[in-house]
Amino acid sequence: MQNQDINEESINNQEENNIQNEVVAEENVTAKPSAEELLAEEKDRYIRLYAEFENYKKRTAKEKMEFFQYANQDMMVSMLGILDDFERALKEIAKNGNSSDLQGVELIYQKFKNRLTEKGLKAMEVNAGDTFNVDFHEAITQIPAPSEDLKGKIVDVIETGYTLSDKVIRFAKVVTGN
Repeated sequence: MQNQDINEESINNQEENNIQNEVVAEENVTAKPSAEELLAEEKDRYIRLYAEFENYKKRTAKEKMEFFQYANQDMMVSMLGILDDFERALKEIAKNGNSSDLQGVELIYQKFKNRLTEKGLKAMEVNAGDTFNVDFHEAITQIPAPSEDLKGKIVDVIETGYTLSDKVIRFAKVVTGN
C-alpha cells in the first residue's frame, strides 16, 4: 500500500510537471512575434536605412560642391603674392615713373585682378579706425594709439586680406592701437 501511494504520488508529480511544461510551451509559442510585428519591425528598419542613405547622398553632394568651390584655393593663395607685387609696382611707378608705363602696368593689373575676382576672390575692405576682428584680421603689432578713439582699433593696414567664396584665405595684416 505504501508503494502504491508513492507510485501514485510520483505519477501525480509527473502529470503536474507535464502540465507546467505545456503551459511554458504555450507561453513560448505566444512569445514568437506575429506576422504584423515582424512586418512593422522590417518596415522600421527599411525606413531607417532609407533615411540613412538619403543623409549620405546629401552629405556627399555637399562635400562635392565644397570640393569644387575650394579646389582652386591653393592656386589662388599662390597668386596673391603676384597681386601684391603688382600693387607695389603701381605705387613705385606712380611715384617716379612715366604715365604710359603706369597705364600699361595698371591695365595688366586690372585684367589679372578681374580674372581672380571672376573665380570668387574678393579683397576685404579694411580701413584705419575699423574695429579689430580676429575672424578677419591678424594683428602684426600694437602701437600706442594716436588718439583715444583708436584704442583697440585698427591703426594701419599692412597687407590686404582676401576671401574665396566667403572663406578667408588670407587674413588682413594690421597694426592695432594700444
